[in-house]
Amino acid sequence: MKWASHFQVGEHWIGLDYPSYFIADIASSHDGELSRAVELIHLAAEAGADCAKFQHFLAKDIVSDAGFAALGGANSHQAAWKQSVYEVFERYETPRDWTDVLVAECKKAGVHYMTTPYDLAALDLMDPFLEAYKIGSGDIGWISFLDAVAAQGKPVFLATGAATITDVNRAVGIITEHTPDICLMQCNTNYTGEINNLNYVNLNVLKTYAELFPSMVLGLSDHTPGHASVLGAIALGARVVEKHFTDDNDRDGPDHGFSMNPRNWREMIDRSRELERALGDGIKRVEGNEHEAAIVQRRCLRLKTDLPTGHVLTRNDLEALRPKPVDSIEPWQMDQVIGQKLPNAGRKGDALMQEDFE
Repeated sequence: MKWASHFQVGEHWIGLDYPSYFIADIASSHDGELSRAVELIHLAAEAGADCAKFQHFLAKDIVSDAGFAALGGANSHQAAWKQSVYEVFERYETPRDWTDVLVAECKKAGVHYMTTPYDLAALDLMDPFLEAYKIGSGDIGWISFLDAVAAQGKPVFLATGAATITDVNRAVGIITEHTPDICLMQCNTNYTGEINNLNYVNLNVLKTYAELFPSMVLGLSDHTPGHASVLGAIALGARVVEKHFTDDNDRDGPDHGFSMNPRNWREMIDRSRELERALGDGIKRVEGNEHEAAIVQRRCLRLKTDLPTGHVLTRNDLEALRPKPVDSIEPWQMDQVIGQKLPNAGRKGDALMQEDFE
């Protein structure tokens, strides 16, 4: 398997050395209204998203009405749904004839248009409009579809919720047969929005991914409340973040409750950009804003008493005190000056300078 350490989506480079790429998953939050979908695109852009993403499924091609009925009731987050699973999926389909409008509005807003296709017809229909694909966690085992998506030769963002490392290895292998441009996204697919889900988001999986797939682009597809998971993921090397997006968490619909709104999305972006600034490049050095502190806080060797020219220095002649002028001799260099002659007479408190002992 071969994969890229960075890749491009539109004008955005995505990788460890670039700013995090934020995907606002509008998904079903349009509530079946094109005008809402358009408004959400612009709200997401204003809140700092890089991409507005939709989901293209048809109920008949993604869920089995009979299958869910056989479960004897809805499960997990679906327990709160007022209609059957099939009816909800049918109600919140993204009409495919909206595509031209959605693409145009994303362009106006200055964000990328993306979607998660859930069937081959959607894949064929959307491909001319897409610069990258997002694959939802639920399709990680549908290998023929993964193969068809990756065969388009475009970057693939792969979510890995409710999956084992065996599932992940298999999916990565299939995708990288066609394209090196893959983003592997840790995900927990509990959509209840409960704070307890932080116990299960398992961000350290990103460390595992980094070890198994060195330099691969990593990301987080997140459904936990707040910003902790996102900030933690970025600190661990994720450079793609996907969160659901709505304008009102109190609206009736499958995604609104656990989605982010424009206010807390902007907060997430601002805190994330601050974190990126704080991460730095990993090179340990005296930083540009520390030069004065290095003088006033560090110690140098100073004379304890007045001493004449030619005096042979001993440990008893010296003490380590702040400040440490530039090019003065530090305490760790004590052995380099002991036994040497003082080149010039010195007064109590004088700092020993490098140029005097070269």
